[in-house]
Amino acid sequence: MKPPALLLVLACASTPSIAAPPEGYFKLKPGMTLESGDSWRDGERHFRLYGVQSCLRGTTYTDRTGARRDCGEASLAILAAYIKDTSPLCAQVAQSAETVFVSCYATIGEDRLDLANLMISAGFAFASLDERGLPYHAPYAVVEQAARDKKVGLWQFDDVQHPAILLGQSANSGRISP
Repeated sequence: MKPPALLLVLACASTPSIAAPPEGYFKLKPGMTLESGDSWRDGERHFRLYGVQSCLRGTTYTDRTGARRDCGEASLAILAAYIKDTSPLCAQVAQSAETVFVSCYATIGEDRLDLANLMISAGFAFASLDERGLPYHAPYAVVEQAARDKKVGLWQFDDVQHPAILLGQSANSGRISP
């Protein structure tokens, strides 16, 4: 049985804005609720990073001490840390009936970096795949392979499975639980 969802409410300190976001971009608001390592809810609106799949909550990996850890919680914690530390700005790139897909950038020093790319290169998120098994955004698959080769983040643990494999198995058995 899947444990009850732990919702993480970001309580970001209010800081004065140096400049308004570029046109078409919005700041993540304090009080939004992270649902996973790739999605959050702000009021009635559901947002998801475009082209990214986090580990599924309730799936596990075995850490170096032999303890079983929740893979989805690890992805969620890293997303929360990036949001807290980099105050990303996001822009809508697509929308479905229930989800707004966004691309976000994080500012680290003088650099603006793609938040999805950061998550994937750190080994705590994966390239999201379409129904044909192809990445929605091919550069993310390249970054994912580099993270896997370097065994960074979750890739350092032998029993971590790409969430696309688990989602595919669920879809084939008639159950889908993202």
